Amino acid sequence: MSAGIFKCASAAGSRGAGGSLRVKQGGATRVIDIHCHLNVPAADAVLRPHAAAGSDAMRQFSSPQTDAVNREQFAQIGKKLNSIDEHLADMDAAGIDIQAISPMPGQLLYVVPTDVAREGARLTNDGIAAAVAKYPDRLCGMGLIPLQAPELAVLEMRRCVKELGLRGIEIPSHVNGRELSSPELRPVLRAAEELGVLLFLHPLGFTHGERLKDHYFNNVLGNPIESTIALAHLVFDGVLDSLPKLKICVAHGGGYVSHYWGRMDHAWRARADCREHISKPPSHYLRQLYFDTLVFDQAELRFLVDVYGADHLCLGTDYPFDMSEPDPVGFHASLSLAEREQILGGTAARLLGLNLAAMAELGR
Repeated sequence: MSAGIFKCASAAGSRGAGGSLRVKQGGATRVIDIHCHLNVPAADAVLRPHAAAGSDAMRQFSSPQTDAVNREQFAQIGKKLNSIDEHLADMDAAGIDIQAISPMPGQLLYVVPTDVAREGARLTNDGIAAAVAKYPDRLCGMGLIPLQAPELAVLEMRRCVKELGLRGIEIPSHVNGRELSSPELRPVLRAAEELGVLLFLHPLGFTHGERLKDHYFNNVLGNPIESTIALAHLVFDGVLDSLPKLKICVAHGGGYVSHYWGRMDHAWRARADCREHISKPPSHYLRQLYFDTLVFDQAELRFLVDVYGADHLCLGTDYPFDMSEPDPVGFHASLSLAEREQILGGTAARLLGLNLAAMAELGR
């Protein structure tokens, strides 16, 4: 593999003796990566000619130095990102049994015409389903939907679940500046709750990143900011109150809101305009959510476990990007066995509705 991109754990693990530990090795629960990406070139060919210039916040708010590093990175990871061929070897080296592959966030384009968006979504979802079909014992898939057209989004979501067998839907932090909590998108969220399908919330830079151009800040800081804003709207606008069974897993540890909800709770107690749509403190609704553990720091990991519980956390790597966790299994070695069983595989298997025994049989 390319130097610096998704370094795999050694047998001992760089964070301690538990580095290569697997959850119930040889048993029913296996190590599942809920945050890894696959680009579908056929969809790119349809989407990109119609994408508005500067619509991608990650490119719009970027410096020449960052652009140069990104060009080098994409040259290194191109094969991993655009095909499934190298995934299994990398998974074995990192101690990952199953990848829940989701679209490359850049394929979540909502500025294109509706018919183009629908075709791009279908091509993306078909491409991910084909990758899963190639290695059904090692992969499961998440799709995307044309959220700029909510009725079509619901239809494509049902096709993903009912026809393609995909286990989740990747969603952005906003849709062309429209919050996920907007009334127009409520039917999509209700359909997701009815289907019991997981929504994987993944941001793509901060939409107002004029001050975040240097040092890759629009990813380093912008992604957590975007998730924080999106989740705050889902809470304060009453979505999580009215849809309590909606399953949402948020990338990058949930952004900043998962760690700094005390100020929101105080505002709810102190101000009537913060209680318009919710009857309980914001932190109550945040505990309905799920987060990956892509936080890179043991103290942050421990905080997430203590506040939300291991049964609301999933291992996530962000494979194959340079912002991935280099030692995904070893990172969790300091936790108890029960906590590791949940985070390394148990929570994801439950959220994605995986029959792990049946998947294992497919590989024999």
